[in-house]
Amino acid sequence: MNKLDPLEIKKDFPIFNQKINGNSLVYLDNGATTQKPIDVINAISDYNITSHGNPHRGAHELSIRATELYDLSKAKVKKLINAKHIEEIIFTKNATESLNLIAYSYGMEFIKENDEIVLAISEHHSNILPWQRVAKEKGAVLKYMYLDEEGRISLEEIKSKITNKTKIVAVAQMSNTLGTIHPIEEIIDYSHKVGAVVIVDGAQSTPHMPVDVQNLDADFFVFSGHKMLGPMGIGVLYGKIELLESMSPFLLGGDMIEYVYEQDATFAPLPFKFESGTKNVEGAVGLGSAIDYLQKIGLDNIKSHEKKLMEYTLDKMLPLSYINIQGPKDLNMRGGIISFTMDDIHPHDIASILDSYGIAIRAGHHCCQPLMKYLNVPATSRISFYLYNTKEDIDRFIEGIENVRKWFGYGS
Repeated sequence: MNKLDPLEIKKDFPIFNQKINGNSLVYLDNGATTQKPIDVINAISDYNITSHGNPHRGAHELSIRATELYDLSKAKVKKLINAKHIEEIIFTKNATESLNLIAYSYGMEFIKENDEIVLAISEHHSNILPWQRVAKEKGAVLKYMYLDEEGRISLEEIKSKITNKTKIVAVAQMSNTLGTIHPIEEIIDYSHKVGAVVIVDGAQSTPHMPVDVQNLDADFFVFSGHKMLGPMGIGVLYGKIELLESMSPFLLGGDMIEYVYEQDATFAPLPFKFESGTKNVEGAVGLGSAIDYLQKIGLDNIKSHEKKLMEYTLDKMLPLSYINIQGPKDLNMRGGIISFTMDDIHPHDIASILDSYGIAIRAGHHCCQPLMKYLNVPATSRISFYLYNTKEDIDRFIEGIENVRKWFGYGS
């Protein structure tokens, strides 16, 4: 394993060449979206300059080039997550659309009255709201796995909530708020024993660690391009081929049909039946370039770098008596995310003051209001790391936290 050098990596990202409020940028909001390396920016630009056309629809050179680039990116995704078939890779707008597609095309069709759908209380709203709608419309029962004091799902909780009535289990591999890496293998294994299908939200895990959907035995797996150095507007849905073949299309229109009659239609085979309309080719090209970049660095290296950065950060934060950190303290059970509160200071104030020093963090409920209620906090501040973050970034952040206290008259 080669050592990752974040200072060298940062040179690949033009956005760090600017000043924010007169300061060099410290970007610690990677859980929301990541920055783009010049390779990705150039790949998107080159596509638009040399190869822009409507894929799968034309016999001319530009359409052919666009088709080849689109399909090449799909092959890169297949390799990244070790899918078995290229037909199992569906491009969407983002992880949210992927989850909605599963809810409508699988949930609405196969969930029956009194069936159970099980989620983790820590889920992002995009992995709660679609299942709320399915449960309401189908008369199903929506249940939650709750967290222990360290923000983890225990084996006892898994076994008590997933029953013979459970038909769907939907859970994030890594919490976008707490950074908790949930025991996905155990959840999938136990769910399959009772005949349930498992949907894994990999939006926070895929950019930061190796993912193997065959090894996990995930039935569905989703993630977004913009959280892994790619552009916004491109996401991925992986589904086992037999499940995807059993599902009806989510959106109807051009390029997903086989033949249209006046009163009926037949649909194209996988993956096309789930990709209606004109494709986001530049998004796919950008995602493909981002995957190339990440694989050149090595996802194992990224995971190791973030773990060291997490250890360094916690060593700085835990001694601060006015800081309250949510989630596991065990570094083996969390990814590069830290949510925290500060005594007597609202998270929005913390984020606004830090921004004045050029430090970008997140504040709010992080699209996890049920989790906030469960934790009994209205909101938290959140920092999230990536491959270009350094110990110097953390030092700036800690200094900024101390300045926040001074702004409110608490001294050093």
